[in-house]
Amino acid sequence: MAAEDQIAVGDRGQLSPSRACWVHLVCCLPLAFGFLVTHKAYGWNFTTHYWQTTALLWVSACPFVLLAYSLLRRNRQSNSFYRAIGRGLLALPAGALLNASGAIILGAPIGFQYFTRTLNWSLLMSFFTVVPAASVYGWSWSDWKRIFAHFKPSSDVDYTVCLPAHGAILGAWFGAWPMPLDWERPWQEWPICVTYGAITGYLLGSVASLISILALRRGHHVKTE
Repeated sequence: MAAEDQIAVGDRGQLSPSRACWVHLVCCLPLAFGFLVTHKAYGWNFTTHYWQTTALLWVSACPFVLLAYSLLRRNRQSNSFYRAIGRGLLALPAGALLNASGAIILGAPIGFQYFTRTLNWSLLMSFFTVVPAASVYGWSWSDWKRIFAHFKPSSDVDYTVCLPAHGAILGAWFGAWPMPLDWERPWQEWPICVTYGAITGYLLGSVASLISILALRRGHHVKTE
């Protein structure tokens, strides 16, 4: 497969900065394209048509995320590309359930009128957080615990997976702060400002992962000298 040769990963999870940049562009550009389509073609945004806009974003971006991160999978000899995609697809609804449960525990509103909003927000968050990890690590509990619970990335691929995910989670948390304030703005409704925060955090996390990979490369060159 030509794409696999272009995104070759070293035995220790090494990934060149240019290839890491390719991965993040493949994941982020569909978000920008989705925003453009919803605004230009339909006149939608998160405030006026929340669930429709969010659904178009995660539906358009998710195939690219599955493609990009399945190419970074661990144990490439025994783990096929299509198996990695299958794990990512299974992780999408599982991650959505996890994100929705966490949001409700932390105070997200419950009710039928919020169902489609919460559903599409949780699917978007799953695409940010759980799908990439499932495609790369599979069901390796030790890797999941190391990346998400202990935050101990040890390779370029680890940074490519965990920093955008942590960025999305932190962004969603900070984005929730304006919700209880008495500003009476339409974007304060659940989960509009949370979504803006998650997307911003995901983009910043993607940039941070590239910077981390460059720093690892520089540190490696210094040690070899």
